[in-house]
Amino acid sequence: MTKFDTTNIKGVLVPILTPVDADENIDIPKLKWMTRHVIDGGIDGILAFGSNSEFYMFSDDEMLEATQAILDEAKGQVPVYFGIGHIRTKQAIALAKRAAKLDIEAISVLQPMFIQPTETALYHHFKAIAEAVPDTKMLLYSNPGRTGYTMSDDLIVNLAHDVDNIVGIKESSGNVTKLEELVRRTQDIDFKAFAGKDTIVFPGLAIGAAGAVCSTANMYTELVCGIYDKFQAGDLAGALADQFKLNPIRNSQDAASFPAATKDMANLMGMDVGPSVLPTEATTGPVLEKMKQAMRDGGYLK
Repeated sequence: MTKFDTTNIKGVLVPILTPVDADENIDIPKLKWMTRHVIDGGIDGILAFGSNSEFYMFSDDEMLEATQAILDEAKGQVPVYFGIGHIRTKQAIALAKRAAKLDIEAISVLQPMFIQPTETALYHHFKAIAEAVPDTKMLLYSNPGRTGYTMSDDLIVNLAHDVDNIVGIKESSGNVTKLEELVRRTQDIDFKAFAGKDTIVFPGLAIGAAGAVCSTANMYTELVCGIYDKFQAGDLAGALADQFKLNPIRNSQDAASFPAATKDMANLMGMDVGPSVLPTEATTGPVLEKMKQAMRDGGYLK
């Protein structure tokens, strides 16, 4: 049984967009505005520097400064998480130690991208990071679509049972069976599994997930949070209706270059978060028109 209080690790978490100016510097005042925007929309937690936050574009110093700005604006109203995506174990540990000094709920650590370690090596990687910050909670972040490989259920379940401060996972494959198995096989411990794909928030909750991490919650905060809130209140029909309203909008993003679509939609809605960091460029042409149409159909764009 974990010694950590995981009461607040639940609900809809947003990998908050990182606004930038024309020189690609993080726009701190706008980031604070974004923080207030999602909190006012009902978000349950904020993930700083997840995949849609473009963590791979910023230095450790930039990410830590921006996270402190988020914490300053959030003022404890919602938990704040910090994403780590370094490939090298030593660098991930160094960043984890710095992040642990902030008033964060937990760190979220992505499996190493580009390379493909063995499962034994991955076990050692995650365990070493967690043990370097023994008083800080840690979520695993499984994203096979971005990293090119899948972490086995056995690996995740073993880490969950063996390492006290590994208390959850964001599982972004979109595979409901995998998410369900992780929930089933960690019932004996306090381990929080989150759906990492916006289109399966409702199915995830139905099989016992603690919540979901959704990039669309940057723009459609009330809609996405409505899935979770209505489900918890027993309004299953209402929760499913919100999921069905969200899905065409989220699915329209798939043809765009990752991660441009989220900022594109935010800017279309007048949120003025600046461009994606180069070499990612804004969506254009038929793909953009499809996104706009989905937003119009959902009532979010005239």
